[in-house]
Amino acid sequence: MAKSAQGGPEGVVYLMYHELEVPGQPLCQTVPGYLRYVLLGDEFETQMALLSGSGFKAVNVSQDLSGAQPGPAVVVTFDDGCETDLTVAAPILLSRGFSATFYLVAGFIGRRGYLSSAQALELSGMGFEIGCHSMTHAYLAGLNENELKVEILESKDTIEQIVGRQVNHFSCPGGRWSGRVARTAEQAGYRTVATSRIGSNSKRSNLFCLSRIAMLRNLVPTDFLRISQGRGLTFQRLAQSVRSTAQHALGDKRYDRLRGVLLRRS
Repeated sequence: MAKSAQGGPEGVVYLMYHELEVPGQPLCQTVPGYLRYVLLGDEFETQMALLSGSGFKAVNVSQDLSGAQPGPAVVVTFDDGCETDLTVAAPILLSRGFSATFYLVAGFIGRRGYLSSAQALELSGMGFEIGCHSMTHAYLAGLNENELKVEILESKDTIEQIVGRQVNHFSCPGGRWSGRVARTAEQAGYRTVATSRIGSNSKRSNLFCLSRIAMLRNLVPTDFLRISQGRGLTFQRLAQSVRSTAQHALGDKRYDRLRGVLLRRS
């Protein structure tokens, strides 16, 4: 039997966030390709208020898989393990009774702008789910077997030692997924692998290739609600398919350079 995610007939949307911007705090990175994923703290708070006001609950990955959540829900996830996960996102989520899964890059823990070991433990202690986002944020699809084990298995062990709990969920850096990545994650003991593929997740979805939708800066509130409801994703999937075709044709490095040039000009 194929492994599958929970969700109603239309599926559950998994939202993907990164660092949140607050006054007086430098960002972890400032390159254009990174900045488009950085939301203002107030922007994130507005989105959570919209969910709550529309009758939605924000849950973590394990809560969605349990199928126990009554009523409409979205899964909130954060990648990278930035310090604002604890200082900005967590209080906003708790104020509305929401949860989330925070995917940490093991090798970033303790760096400027990222969670320290003590902060990661604190975040876990607040009841939030801690996942893994690799050891160094390397693109996984092109790595050899030993490199994959470091990024997927050793990073899991590192984070588990810090938070004192089992880490069950993994997200792919840059959305770079492959069947080999999925198999390695399953062998390492993960329950799920999240990608950046646009779509919702239902009971028929592959647990080791879950879809997520990246939240971009300055997203119009009405568009945010449509995404959370799983509406209007067809055009986004088409645009993503075009980008993926260009990425495969150019290779990761050339694609990223070209994307950076285009973003700087926009």
